[in-house]
Amino acid sequence: MAMDYGKYLKMRRINKYVLLVPLSLVLVLGCKKEETVDEKERVSGSTLKINKFIETSMKDIYLWYDEMPDVDINYEEDPEAYFYKLLYEDDKWSYITNDIGSFENSLEGVETSYGYSLAFGLFSNTEDVFAIVEYVYEGTPASKAGLKRGDIIIQMDGGAITKDNYTDLLYASSITITLGELDGNTIYAKEPTVSMVAEELTLNPVLIKKVIGYGGHKVGYLFYAQYISDFTPSLDEAFQYFQSEGITDLIIDLRYNPGGQIYAAQYLCSSVAPVGTVNNNSTLVTLQWNDKYQDYFEQNRNLYSGYTEALFTDTVAVKLGLDELYILTGSGTASASELTITGLSPYMNVTTVGDTTYGKYTASITVKPEDMYTDESYYSDFDNWGLQPIVLRYANSEGVTDFKDGFVPDILVDDDLWSGIPLGDIEDPLVKAALADMAGTEVAAIKSAKKTTPAGFTIFDRGFSKFDANKRELINDKFDKRFLNK
Repeated sequence: MAMDYGKYLKMRRINKYVLLVPLSLVLVLGCKKEETVDEKERVSGSTLKINKFIETSMKDIYLWYDEMPDVDINYEEDPEAYFYKLLYEDDKWSYITNDIGSFENSLEGVETSYGYSLAFGLFSNTEDVFAIVEYVYEGTPASKAGLKRGDIIIQMDGGAITKDNYTDLLYASSITITLGELDGNTIYAKEPTVSMVAEELTLNPVLIKKVIGYGGHKVGYLFYAQYISDFTPSLDEAFQYFQSEGITDLIIDLRYNPGGQIYAAQYLCSSVAPVGTVNNNSTLVTLQWNDKYQDYFEQNRNLYSGYTEALFTDTVAVKLGLDELYILTGSGTASASELTITGLSPYMNVTTVGDTTYGKYTASITVKPEDMYTDESYYSDFDNWGLQPIVLRYANSEGVTDFKDGFVPDILVDDDLWSGIPLGDIEDPLVKAALADMAGTEVAAIKSAKKTTPAGFTIFDRGFSKFDANKRELINDKFDKRFLNK
């Protein structure tokens, strides 16, 4: 990689869109007969330029650039399909979009949304779908409509919810929903219906902070929905509250947290870790790029050490200085959430409670045409496109990485959506198990991990945003994109 880095001696932080978020991407291809290259027409115009943008970006920064298959860009009529043809066989996370503005807004907590997170299930022996509310942001359309955790949605716009339309419950501009009530193993419709109009919302990821008294312990509880660097003041406020209340223990609820930005993860970890670890700027995780970038950063460690490791930062506003931490987990716990678990584990006792995490040990950056080209007129007809390629893998200070199957919790407990118990309540099974473990009390839920989904129903998906899958990334928000394509 021929680069002139002399002019970059004074680095500036840019690009807040490096995600720790596992991306679950499935490309469904049609079953039509394959055309040979001779039968196809060469593409031109903006399509060819988009293809070249994709090719140039991926050959430069992609972690597995040397593992990409050889695909002729001149005959690829669908840039999105072309992008996915280039991916390394184990890469289920890299992403492309032709609506990069909305994607970046989502990473910053700006969503056009109803303000609720949903789990989706199937009725017994049918293809009919229902949804259960996981949580609701205050002041949003869902909150104003009176929806709360545990509410069941069984119809949409007067008709059945199916696998073909269920995401409209999250993405449609307006909907009318019918709520249901569980009676035994049957869900009955309730009246009246509820109508909502989606709004552009700025959503603070710190949803809940509270102090729980239990068995002689004073326990802080924090529900954190997404790692967003611009909301670190909200973390400060929560940790200052816990500090003023004199908590003895802390529970951080990441069961639905898909990940986010590296800096936000560094900040949260530095706010709770032992003070000595933080003040010494110990290594939180190391970062491994492709050989071209890694070689340069290693050869110039005195200038770019922050590119090969993420450290605890001693400039956080609050240092709780804990020796022990409880983290609530689930299948939605990914990326920066998993970095928090594995990054803190060498320095303090981290006990995980809930279900197995997603398994995301890589990070990405956002690449836009403006990052690759200086002539705006060249990319003006495709400036809405953007890539989120995997650019590095991370490991904790003990070398733990490649946890593709996720982290199995220390205490296996099922998330109970059906009862409607509020998050953070002492009767929430995950919270209850964590409190019991702190107090040394045996709880049946810890041993049996009893499943709470009633017989005849199956949960198959969950979500909050149209970019949910793409948020399962660790975002590297310290990468200077002036390095790209040099």
